[in-house]
Formats: sequence, C-alpha cells, structure tokens
Amino acid sequence: MTTAAPSTTTAVAAEASPPLTPKEAAILLSIARQAVEAAAAGREWKPSRRGLPPRLLEPGASFVTLHIAGRLRGCIGSIEARQPLALDVAFNARNAALYDPRFPPVTPEELPDLEIEVSVLSPLQPVPFQGLDDLARRVQPGRDGVLIVRGWQRGLLLPQVWEHLPDPHDFLAHVALKAHADPSIYDDPETQAFVFQVHAYTQPAPAIGM
Repeated sequence: MTTAAPSTTTAVAAEASPPLTPKEAAILLSIARQAVEAAAAGREWKPSRRGLPPRLLEPGASFVTLHIAGRLRGCIGSIEARQPLALDVAFNARNAALYDPRFPPVTPEELPDLEIEVSVLSPLQPVPFQGLDDLARRVQPGRDGVLIVRGWQRGLLLPQVWEHLPDPHDFLAHVALKAHADPSIYDDPETQAFVFQVHAYTQPAPAIGM
C-alpha cells in the first residue's frame, strides 16, 4: 500500500515544540495506520524503536483522530507525555480504532476509507480564571485546545474543533459537556483550566489515491 504525503496543520504557541519534518510526520502517520490495521485484524502491533528518528523517540503526548467521508470514526489521546511519541501514537491509534465508546470497533472493510490525523500536543499550560466569561476572554480561538478538570471530571477539545465552534462561549460549553457537566462548572473554584497547542498531521484515506 502506498502512503500519501501528509498534510500539516499548525496551531502553535511558544510553548510548543517545533513541527515535525515531513519525513518524521510521514513515519508517525504510517505508525498510526499500521496500528489501526493491526487492531482491525485483531492483532496488537508496536513499532520497533530501531531506525526511528530521535524526535519520535522523545516523550510525547498525542491524539489520533479517525474520519470516514468527513465523519468522525474515533478519537482518543494522551494529555501528558509519558512514553516515546512513536509508541504513544501507536497506542492511541489502536484505542481510537477499538475503544472509543461512541463507536463500534473499526472493521477491515473500513480501512481503505479511513483518514487518519495525528495531533502532537504541547505541554499543558494552566490558565487562572474566574467564571466562564473570564475564561472565554483568555483562550485564543483557533490556537488553544482546552482541558478542564474538577475532581474525577475531565473535558477536552482539540484546537481543530474551533472550526466548528468558533465562539469561545460555545467552545467552552462543549468542553463542559465532555466533562459531563454544564457551563456552571466554570463557577466552581475547584475547576482547573489548561490550554495547549498542537501540530496536526493528516494522511488521506488510501481509497482517495486509487
């Protein structure tokens, strides 16, 4: 199977690492696809560290998002760097294919139509705030992903979601929904907010190039 060249989307601040090179991005997307293909076949697969670029062996946090015909098919990720980026992507690709609770597992028949996006996250940056309106003024649309935490509750949206929710209040309301809460969660002094940025890399569905 030939691999299409990745496209790159950047939502980045000074805290984020430099973007991957085209070669590094292509390798990372290939790792994600191989992990998804193995998962759909009922196998677990991990990349060999031998021969990988040093950047992909550094600790990294990632999200892997799957689409078919423009529709979400799975999305799972990590918010903190706890293992080499290449392994993190393989782990999240498998989980996005099999364990996103919103969808059934990806099947082998779907693989030719599967678009894969890998988002490499910057470190989390805490944001002090007082209420929804204050936080809405502090986040930067189109650039910041947002994570909120209150006890066991966590809600997160990637920066790419600003394309669909350009209003900061709407965006943050959906972050609250992800935390199984309503916007009143932002009035609770126990609620913590963090922002992060991403470099995102996309591999089109193989069927598109046929």
